[in-house]
Amino acid sequence: MEETKDSLAFKGVAERLTLGIPRILENMPGVVDVRFAEREPAEKRSLLSWEQKNTCILPEDLRDFYLTTDGFTLTWSVKLDDECVPLGCMMINSVARLCPLLQPVPLFSLPNAPSLADLDWEESSTENGSEHAPAAPHFDSRSRIFELDSCGGNGKVCLVYKNCTPGVVAQQSDIWFLDRSLCWHFLTATFTSYYRLMITHLGLPEWQYSFTPYGPSPQAKQWASLYQPLTFRSELSLADPAGDSFLNKLDPTRAFKGKVKVPAPKKKQSAQCNLVSTAKSQGNTGRHSGTKR
Repeated sequence: MEETKDSLAFKGVAERLTLGIPRILENMPGVVDVRFAEREPAEKRSLLSWEQKNTCILPEDLRDFYLTTDGFTLTWSVKLDDECVPLGCMMINSVARLCPLLQPVPLFSLPNAPSLADLDWEESSTENGSEHAPAAPHFDSRSRIFELDSCGGNGKVCLVYKNCTPGVVAQQSDIWFLDRSLCWHFLTATFTSYYRLMITHLGLPEWQYSFTPYGPSPQAKQWASLYQPLTFRSELSLADPAGDSFLNKLDPTRAFKGKVKVPAPKKKQSAQCNLVSTAKSQGNTGRHSGTKR
């Protein structure tokens, strides 16, 4: 009886955590193998230990999330030609895996060894055309960055503390996306908002790239148009009413216009060549007249 009550209680918690997304996915055409990993809540001492170790205060909503479940994993696949292909993945790292993106420099490393801090440079917001956009994080000690999701190798979703001072506890944090070209893109100001975005996008591949200027890959767009048509179309309309803000515009009248071939100029013979040819012609004329006589 107690085990039955515990399982029912966990199902209720899982239903609230996933907002009923597993049932929605199971009713979609072609979706199979929807899996939600059951995890125990994190202990308060592990959260306090993390804060003391990293000199950061966890956001209140993220702390409540970890006290409910120590991480989050929901995966689903699609059936193509009698084969299950993994497609969607929603993940939040556990407290133990909420590690700094910038690892400390080893003691015996070379003094001039390259690091992510070498890629850090100052850029004015007006140059990027985003005057009202928040300032991007830094790879040096001014920011403390922790990985929430590895995004299957397509980037990293990070919990970022900016304007940090060594030895001072950081409190204000945001959620940012670091793409594969090591460029930062702001996602949300709170963990709750990011969690809603993750659930709304169903964990589709490269959904974080919808918040970048260049967007997801063509293959990811096809999956989004198939399993997330309403949100996918609204995102396109927000970017550009025509839905082609980042497409190369081709003018057929210019691209396929025939080119008129210009005839190559004839080479002018030099005066010396003219004299030689004249002399030859005179010689031939003299020979012909001699033979007639």
